[in-house]
Amino acid sequence: MSGEERVDYLVVGGGPAGIQAAYFLERAGRDYLLLEAGEVGTFFTRFPRHRTLISINKVHTGWDDPELKLRTDWNSLLSEENHPLFTAVTPRYFPSADDMVGYLGDFARVHGLRIRGNTRVTRISRLPAADGSARGDFEVTTGDGAVLRAGRLIVATGVSRPYVPPIDGAELAERYDEVSVDPADFTGQRVLIIGRGNSAFETADNLIETAAVIHVAGPGSLKLAWQTHFVGHLRAVNNNFLDTYQLKSQNALLDGEIVRIRREGDDGRFRVAVKFLRVDEVVKEISYDRVILATGFRFDASVFAEECRPELTINDRFPAQTDAWESVNVPDLYFAGTITQVRDFKKSTSGFIHGFRYGVRALHRILGQRYHDTPWPRSEPAATPQAVADAVLQRINRTSALWQMFGFLCDALVVSGTGAVGYYEEVPVDHLHRVVAEGTFGAADRYLTVTLEYGEDHDKANPFDVSVSRLSQQTATGLDGRYLHPVVRLFQDGKPVAEHHLTENLENEWDSADVHRAPLVRFLAAHLAPGQPAPPHPDLPEDAAADPS
Repeated sequence: MSGEERVDYLVVGGGPAGIQAAYFLERAGRDYLLLEAGEVGTFFTRFPRHRTLISINKVHTGWDDPELKLRTDWNSLLSEENHPLFTAVTPRYFPSADDMVGYLGDFARVHGLRIRGNTRVTRISRLPAADGSARGDFEVTTGDGAVLRAGRLIVATGVSRPYVPPIDGAELAERYDEVSVDPADFTGQRVLIIGRGNSAFETADNLIETAAVIHVAGPGSLKLAWQTHFVGHLRAVNNNFLDTYQLKSQNALLDGEIVRIRREGDDGRFRVAVKFLRVDEVVKEISYDRVILATGFRFDASVFAEECRPELTINDRFPAQTDAWESVNVPDLYFAGTITQVRDFKKSTSGFIHGFRYGVRALHRILGQRYHDTPWPRSEPAATPQAVADAVLQRINRTSALWQMFGFLCDALVVSGTGAVGYYEEVPVDHLHRVVAEGTFGAADRYLTVTLEYGEDHDKANPFDVSVSRLSQQTATGLDGRYLHPVVRLFQDGKPVAEHHLTENLENEWDSADVHRAPLVRFLAAHLAPGQPAPPHPDLPEDAAADPS
């Protein structure tokens, strides 16, 4: 097509994040359009290469509450209609990537989203505003010659370009996105896989039956998701390779840096220099038949003109973003999806569907406040310690958002000078501190945050070591708070002044009158009322007694 058209919002990218953003824009009646280079969900037609998702799909939970079910449904998008759900597509716990393609298409059709497929964006520029400022419309050119203008841009294109680390000779290696996935092509070969993520181990696991030797290499210590609680670290579903290494089956994990890759003779083999961290950085050269780069991906900023090119960060892999997911240097340019992981890099879940779906909902609320005078949804519990405690407990026993985006999203209770309490759900913690200071949530005497968090040093303890649990029971508080549990913090003038940890629970049910509610009521009674002097920040949190369950 040709010509020019204008919308208030242009969403670029038709993956889960773009579809989720389009849903909220559609439901709010906004003027928007989504552009996708291929069909909806094109990314999942190629990735992951070995076609099995590592986002869990637990169909049978024993719960009737659709909100609770989202805690173990990591693939469904959010909707007020609670439909369609990914759990209706397949019962497989680790589903096929092909199922995601079909699901996203169904979601878009069911909700009548305004999507223009097979439309690749080739250039994004920005026109000057009428007042001469740099905040005019974005001008987006597509491959078919169309020109679209938009007041706001939401980029949800993911990390679409391979990240190639600065290794001498890296161009000689095969890339994860291009290498063969047929194990027969590696029969009897010595294979080096550079990378420490799930892509690397997924590739290694695929070759165990055919390759003669497999080495997986990377700097630093290997991090396991079940210990760090960051699901981007190595997942159990991909760690069969570790078994073959530790039980001496010719495979190995090389803890070191790849110094260089060179051709060895005329037979196509490679000579790779590895600097081993375990042996005082001794450099050893090892021969391989194949070298594969599985070192991740990065955001592609090449389509942006100079006047609106977003600043990049973390080895230029992601666009730098404010607490509102806005570009730090280009106003009105927002981001959604896996590229928002820059805000909680390797800590929470913004890089994954089960995390960023809530980030997109929060972004939609931020946009509503900024551009449409739409206030953040608010409830007003009675301003008594008992009523507020009940509101908090009701939320933490149901919420999927705080559960999935642990430590990143919070519920906020803003206390006015008159003592009224405003309850705001699912606010990014960093964003909350700023908007409270700006008065966006009204005049605040003090405010509290409610989060779900893992305890300090949770990633350093072996959760299967019973001696660690026994030791923790001898601590001053008698509480092992390393597992996920609710935390309530009091802030005044943006500074933390008190905090309370609710005891962790095996079933994640914080509903005990004695163990959970009573200590929380006492904490709120001491700190909720406005106008009282802010107490000093305690050296230790005000924890409840340990829950024997």
